Amino acid sequence: MSTETPHTANFLRTIVQEDLKGGKRETIVTRFPPEPNGYLHIGHAKSICLNFGLAKEFGGRCHLRFDDTNPVKEETEYVESIKESVRWLGFSWGTHLYYASEYFEQLYQWAEHLILQGKAYVDDLTAEEIRAHRGTLTEAGKESPWRNRSPEENLDLFRRMRAGEFPDGAKVLRAKIDMASPNMNLRDPVMYRIIHASHPHVGDAWRIYPMYDYAHGQSDAIEGITHSICTLEFEDHKPLYEWFLDNLPVPNRPRQYEFARLNLTYAVMSKRKLLQLVKDGDVSGWDDPRMPTIMGIRRRGYTPEAVRNFCETIGVGRSDSWIDMSILEESVRQDLNERAPRVMAVLKPLRLVIEDYPEGEAEELTIPYHPQKPELGSRVVPFCSELFIEQDDFAEVPPKGFKRLSPGEEIRLRGAYIIKCVDVEKDAEGAVTAVRCTYDPETRSGLPGSERKVKGVIHWVSARHAETAKVRLYDRLFTDPNPSGDDWKDHLNPASMEILADCRLEPSLATAQAEDRFQFERQGYFCVDLKDSRPGAPVFNRTVTLRDSWTKK
Repeated sequence: MSTETPHTANFLRTIVQEDLKGGKRETIVTRFPPEPNGYLHIGHAKSICLNFGLAKEFGGRCHLRFDDTNPVKEETEYVESIKESVRWLGFSWGTHLYYASEYFEQLYQWAEHLILQGKAYVDDLTAEEIRAHRGTLTEAGKESPWRNRSPEENLDLFRRMRAGEFPDGAKVLRAKIDMASPNMNLRDPVMYRIIHASHPHVGDAWRIYPMYDYAHGQSDAIEGITHSICTLEFEDHKPLYEWFLDNLPVPNRPRQYEFARLNLTYAVMSKRKLLQLVKDGDVSGWDDPRMPTIMGIRRRGYTPEAVRNFCETIGVGRSDSWIDMSILEESVRQDLNERAPRVMAVLKPLRLVIEDYPEGEAEELTIPYHPQKPELGSRVVPFCSELFIEQDDFAEVPPKGFKRLSPGEEIRLRGAYIIKCVDVEKDAEGAVTAVRCTYDPETRSGLPGSERKVKGVIHWVSARHAETAKVRLYDRLFTDPNPSGDDWKDHLNPASMEILADCRLEPSLATAQAEDRFQFERQGYFCVDLKDSRPGAPVFNRTVTLRDSWTKK
């Protein structure tokens, strides 16, 4: 049964429909253009679903292109993680995998074209001086003293820059547009800078590298992109995107369209901040299950279907807004509720002894994996005289409304018998170490006459047959819905991870494989960790609780 959300109308879908219907475009070609300087996060998932989804829906294609124009910040690890994230979300670029660095020669030739047209020049100002010359939103910028070099001198200097004749920062190539433009991006933006560094994809072939604003639109043009879809922060860059296309002999004219980025509460989406969390050791890495990265939420146990449904549900708009984390979590719950087998796991065990059950004997109970989905099958759960139950499922002095086990009271063990607490064992400090009970042999679940009702049902595992496992309970990484400002790290949640090393699980979980997902009855949804699990020794991560309990804490 599919849990996919049907497509909803949005302005980009309408634009594509009209372009195709009106013959403006014969086919749709989109692209997802990440910079390989970090792992992708849930905000990128929205862009991935949008670009690949539109192309698939309208019979076009979507390219995966790495905008790898800064060798200092880029790593092969990031490239591979991005590929894996796109594949995990369920999308394929087919044969259309590209790198902006593969276009460096063409971009260079076009830069020479602008120089010869008198529309680009080599500038000797430092980065600080260029910023000082840009002016403000209310004051025009000031022209560089090198702005009026001849095309011949600029061409000679640019070629010497390429040859590696000058040190980093000594010179840049700038577009000659308008230092008085009200759009700051048009005030002679930098096109090339000198970086003496080896590039992860093209090695040591270059000593000058194009800026993103110059490489991006021209890469779109080279690839025949029809709809260049980006987030709203690039709206002010659109005139520059179009200026380059207007002034270069590009083979194709793409159009840029902007949409609102995904802002998620209780998370940060800045790569700089995510990298700081990793470097400072606040998390175990980019793929820490508390991180909003795609690899992180994958390890947490989120499903690609849930993420795609979430992205479709929140829609595509033109105004920035905040999406509450609970909406994403509920999307995960809805998906896992349909697919996750129900099993029993005791996270904080308390020993329970059934005094009148035959000691040394055991029986096998057949319990379905899902109460509404017989197609998921069932498993055999062993039962004996000594069990483990949750510590919280027993109270020597129960509070009002308590519907679990307490002295003199009866409850049902899930899929098994009704038991009654008759005694407790305590340690020297007075803490309860074991609960002693009797059972009613006529109340085994599923047998005639077993319908006798009691006030509560709890889960359990056989002490003799249980598997011991490590379980990690994850919560939100931040306590503030909008961790911003200079003190954003002050809002890190100290309880974002609790490690339980002595959990007891029913034996069917011993063979669980990486990324297998389950509902631990009455506990939440859990996933076998992709990274830390070993054959026969799974580590379980809590994906999400059974309900949103954040506001009750």
